[in-house]
Amino acid sequence: MPMYSREDATTLQVVDRFADGVGWQAHPEEGGGRTSHAIRDDDGGVWLLDPLDAPDVTDVYADLGDVVGVAVLADYHARDAAAFARHHDVPVTVPTGLNRVVERLDVPTRRVTNSLAEFELRRLNPLGAWRETVAYRERDGTLYVPDVLSTGESFTVGSERLAVNLFLRLSPPREPFADLDPERVLVGHGSGVFEDAGDALEDAVGNARRRFPRALVSSGPRELTAMLDAVR
Repeated sequence: MPMYSREDATTLQVVDRFADGVGWQAHPEEGGGRTSHAIRDDDGGVWLLDPLDAPDVTDVYADLGDVVGVAVLADYHARDAAAFARHHDVPVTVPTGLNRVVERLDVPTRRVTNSLAEFELRRLNPLGAWRETVAYRERDGTLYVPDVLSTGESFTVGSERLAVNLFLRLSPPREPFADLDPERVLVGHGSGVFEDAGDALEDAVGNARRRFPRALVSSGPRELTAMLDAVR
């Protein structure tokens, strides 16, 4: 099973759904579990976050409203953002500080700094060239984390429902999440957490270091493969 498929998707799987959004995986068979999201803003417009293309994917989010923007929130998540931007005739919005992804987009881009579609943006620079932006919308408690947090068996250990990336477990990023109590946590890799999401977030960050030895043994090879594959 590949960590990240480089082939055109032939199917898709919806993995997240809530009143104002939906998430899908264009390659549900891959180990890296890349997930894309469509989220409706307060004006009824739809934003596509880190999207991957798949057959009939527009049907997945058509009932949410008209697409008004495409956004990439991690430097290694260019994915198919340019294709979606061309299809919907919108630019790709990229938070300040993410420069690698802009160099890989052949469509118009625009920058934002502190907010996007009612989401507060918080910048993260975990390791070297690894840069991403966490997005949180207070009115409905929606938190989106592109890479630092993940779900699924490739990343979690034991009873974890949400996991800090292996390479950050010894020094997990506490500050960006310290004041948050989300209703749901959406991630760029895996299915979202919709039940007791605040507790899952607190557990993931608070116990990341303690679980490092177990994670190193059980998920270390997969996470290393995922990281190396992502920079190809």
